[in-house]
Amino acid sequence: MYDIRPVGYVTGLLVLVLGLTMLVPMAVDIYYDNGHWPAFFESAIITALTGGLVALACANGVGQRLSIQQTFLLTTGVWTALPLFGALPFMFGEGGELFVDALFEAMSGMTTTGSTVLTGLDTRPEGILMWRGMLQWFGGVGIIVVAMVFLPELRVGGMQIFKSEAFDTMGKILPRAGEIAQQISVIYLGLTVICAITYAALGMSAFEAIVHSMTTVSTGGFSTTDQSFGAFQGPMEYAASIFMILASLPFVRFVQLLAGSARPIFVDTQVRAYLATILTLVVFFSIYRLVVNGDHLEHGFREAIFNVTSIISGTGYASVDYQEWGAIAVVVFFFIGLIGGCAGSTACSIKVFRYQLLLASISTQLRRLYAPHGVFEPRYEGRKVSEEVLSSVMAFFVMFFVSFGVVSILLALTGLDFVTSVSGAATALANIGPGLGPEIGPAGTFTNLNDTAKWILTVSMLIGRLELMAVFVLFTTQFWRG
Repeated sequence: MYDIRPVGYVTGLLVLVLGLTMLVPMAVDIYYDNGHWPAFFESAIITALTGGLVALACANGVGQRLSIQQTFLLTTGVWTALPLFGALPFMFGEGGELFVDALFEAMSGMTTTGSTVLTGLDTRPEGILMWRGMLQWFGGVGIIVVAMVFLPELRVGGMQIFKSEAFDTMGKILPRAGEIAQQISVIYLGLTVICAITYAALGMSAFEAIVHSMTTVSTGGFSTTDQSFGAFQGPMEYAASIFMILASLPFVRFVQLLAGSARPIFVDTQVRAYLATILTLVVFFSIYRLVVNGDHLEHGFREAIFNVTSIISGTGYASVDYQEWGAIAVVVFFFIGLIGGCAGSTACSIKVFRYQLLLASISTQLRRLYAPHGVFEPRYEGRKVSEEVLSSVMAFFVMFFVSFGVVSILLALTGLDFVTSVSGAATALANIGPGLGPEIGPAGTFTNLNDTAKWILTVSMLIGRLELMAVFVLFTTQFWRG
């Protein structure tokens, strides 16, 4: 019998903190005098009391170190509990969203997916818009800590390759979790502040700048308007592109940069591959917009760099409906969403390093075929890649695309059309934001989907954000016997 008290204690404390943060959007609503503040006050009381009581009840079971099983439970439990309580303001406030819609919105926020069921954002209370931004901001810094602290230790999807890469703490990542989280949080906050100042200087109101800075640095994509970033075209698209790229780079490199070592970020093969991919796609779409769509050079380049960066990083902002660019553009955007950013960033999806390891493994196998007596070993950044890491990466790819197929079929069984089902499954598991088609595309929302589809997508967002196997392992008998 597992002792779940340590899991309950940490989860309770985080729920308590979440409840206290609800006082911020409450204060925003009071400031704007829109009468929506009681929804946050009630939600804060319920959330803080529940979290506090759970933490108190489990405090006597806190140990020195979590076991692997407890860590898996904690990772999934926290990312399930926080959206559940984060949904309360959507239910209690203006609009009185149904539970399925409120949870969908909160899960989309915490997982930084960016899909939304809310419409009429331009007339929504400022507190709700702030809360959506805060949920994504919490989720962004949270997933960095999970990716750098817990997932390498849990050997999820090849993340263990970054154990020694992170802070030279091979085998000692969990004991230094507090230090790592503190360093990352300071950098994350700093980027957010600089981003907000930049947006404000370029013409956003203070409120818009704060909300969009949180959803940019978290690569979440929630906006304060139904037009998404289409309401802020021009220089702000360039600024947003820069901050989305920065947020999708490994935060450990920023820690090293601040410590006086700039070399790691420039020699990191993952960073170089990611930036090269963005550059290639931007050049392609700039030429495509110029030649095929008849756009002028600066506008075509600006739309290319913004939308490419938004989709590949998983942010999900849309400045235009790129489905109108043509069939080739739609196909390319679908697949670049499955690339993702770098490990240890706020970005989502499969991640660049997994593709690099996959290609290294394929290259090694091909060399072994034409030189069977040679000794060839897959390498990553000059180091031999263990069979354990390669197996983990291959398992991740298999699980991702099997899950993608299953979710697509389940969505189709609810009555959705082919394009909506397939793109909906991809955008949920890869935490991208917009799908394809007239309903859930860049110019649409998920509002009109049936409730069953919304439940499927809500669960899929959670599974995708926690690297799939961190959730799936909980449903194996070996886990509970181990």
